[in-house]
Amino acid sequence: MKDDHFVDDEELNSILDADEYAGRSWYTGADPDYTTNPGGELDPDSASRLDPERNLRLDGSGDPYQDWDADLSADPGEDEGEGIDEKGAGKKGREDEANKARMELYDWLQCIVSAIICGIFIFVFVGRTIGVDGRSMLQTLHNNDRVIMSNLFYTPKSGDIVVFQTMSDSFNGTPLVKRVIAVAGQTVDINFETGEVFIDGVVQKETYINEVTHNRIDFVGPVTVPEGFIFVLGDNRNSSSDSRDHRVGLVDTRCVLGKVLFIALPGAEKGESRDWSRIGFAH
Repeated sequence: MKDDHFVDDEELNSILDADEYAGRSWYTGADPDYTTNPGGELDPDSASRLDPERNLRLDGSGDPYQDWDADLSADPGEDEGEGIDEKGAGKKGREDEANKARMELYDWLQCIVSAIICGIFIFVFVGRTIGVDGRSMLQTLHNNDRVIMSNLFYTPKSGDIVVFQTMSDSFNGTPLVKRVIAVAGQTVDINFETGEVFIDGVVQKETYINEVTHNRIDFVGPVTVPEGFIFVLGDNRNSSSDSRDHRVGLVDTRCVLGKVLFIALPGAEKGESRDWSRIGFAH
């Protein structure tokens, strides 16, 4: 007697669905649940494993992989992502430019502040520029010369050109520039007939003077320079107010502002041009 075989609804749907998809040419068996045998027919074992939750339809109107293919073929956030990337790149570029501008401004400020600090340091401790007013130091210094003066660790010595403040009110507090002829302990004498200057009895070879010393003014010698003082004369000997003049006298070293080091800008009288060859160290 032949046994009847009953197929329930769920199994029937699975078989029909399997038959439906076995004939589709695009189906290649990528999914292990839907494989075909070499003859193109659906493997019964695979048909028994069909998942009813995949919404396979008997009428063939549905495609269980339609949504999956759409997901694989297009990136839903592609356009939006590109827009976000462009905005982000633009914002980052603006931030980089702003940071670069700030760094350049910082560098400029740092340079300016450093220059100011160096200028103050040089002005206070190393040297500063002063103007020469008058002709008492011809031919070494001319009227309207700009010179650089320094008082850094300076102690006056013979032959130096110095700037100093006088104790007399006759010069209205204006500093004077003269040459040191003698320092403490040395004796100065001047022969106004011959114009010769003697230091400790030795005639000085003064190649820097404009003319020999004939103008006595108030000088009575010989004079020995006391401790803490210097004896000064102008290089233009007969047109200079210096230690021969009682208004100047011996100069207290505490009143010395510094030593003239360098002629920075040659002076010029009205109608005359500057002698640029004079730029250099003052001797």
